[in-house]
Amino acid sequence: MRKMLAIVSRVLTGASQKPAGRVLLAARNFANDASFDIKKCDVHRLEDEPPTTAVLTREEGLKYYKIMQTVRRMELKADQLYKQKIIRGFCHLYDGQEACCMGLEAGINPTDHVITAYRAHGFTYTRGLPVREILAELTGRRGGCAKGKGGSMHMYAKNFYGGNGIVGAQVPLGAGIALACKYNGKDEICLTLYGDGAANQGQIFEAYNMAALWKLPCIFICENNRYGMGTSVERAAASTDYYKRGDFIPGIRVDGMDVLCVREATKFAAAYCRSGKGPMLMELQTYRYHGHSMSDPGVSYRTREEIQEVRSKSDPIMLLKDRMVNNNLASVEELKEIDVEVRKEIEDAAQFATADPEPPLEELGYHIYSREPPFEVRGANQWIKYKSVS
Repeated sequence: MRKMLAIVSRVLTGASQKPAGRVLLAARNFANDASFDIKKCDVHRLEDEPPTTAVLTREEGLKYYKIMQTVRRMELKADQLYKQKIIRGFCHLYDGQEACCMGLEAGINPTDHVITAYRAHGFTYTRGLPVREILAELTGRRGGCAKGKGGSMHMYAKNFYGGNGIVGAQVPLGAGIALACKYNGKDEICLTLYGDGAANQGQIFEAYNMAALWKLPCIFICENNRYGMGTSVERAAASTDYYKRGDFIPGIRVDGMDVLCVREATKFAAAYCRSGKGPMLMELQTYRYHGHSMSDPGVSYRTREEIQEVRSKSDPIMLLKDRMVNNNLASVEELKEIDVEVRKEIEDAAQFATADPEPPLEELGYHIYSREPPFEVRGANQWIKYKSVS
């Protein structure tokens, strides 16, 4: 009897805290959805414009939060592995810009297409690749998404075409992907991304022209994080209205730190392109917390105070978290549990990325072509031969 009373007492007084917490969380009545005011987009050559309100369901909010937190933690882990010299070479991190990749993905279909520049880790994840394959690619291991031979700038997934290292060169490729969508008669579009540092490239304007002439279903997206390498946009561009750069192509300027604003603008632009009206420009005003790459400390051309101000006032993850908690879409405790899950996933992925073997030298010539019979590739001299297998 005493044992029975003791058990009852422990349950009533909450001595078994973890199960009680879970029961309390499950019993709480959360709202199914909530409506939010979002920042009005600036528009160019458009009669209509994206909405200024957005509805967020609880399910969507939890999904967006987990994905954005995963991208953030993945990039911080990449920073750590780079400083430990486990990751080598070029490495451009995406933390601070998570609302862009998440909002864009939420506004299109899985069958749509995405191509971007070298700051590609976030898009690689939102397009469906697991963290372990991304980190393993960064460490150059066989389990990486490009078998350890692509590295930071060259990752690919279904309907995701990289990761491209040459500044601006992916923009004509994106126009070509959009041409394929139109040629094949599919109701698909291509998101073609580039940075403010690439926005003055001549090939971009050539791609604009062809896309407008042929009415290609392409959204040209400038991720304006305010600095091209170490040069501010004001010092690099005579006009910083990147959404107007298409001249004869309509454009919108979007708050790239708000995942809902990005999502609604993307849906608006996607509907425009699918209707057969041709391309659209989108400028996402965002910010990167790290330097241009891991070789750039990021504080020689901007102040630490500037970075901290953006973190404290405009952080995309904190903005989403505050909205969800303040509107009863989630609790702080629930989001903390997601944080714990994400940290464990990142740690497990990092363990895999450091323990997985490197690709053997004899595979150096593999995967040059996707569907070709095997052939020989010459090495550093005529006596060294490598076999290439698709």
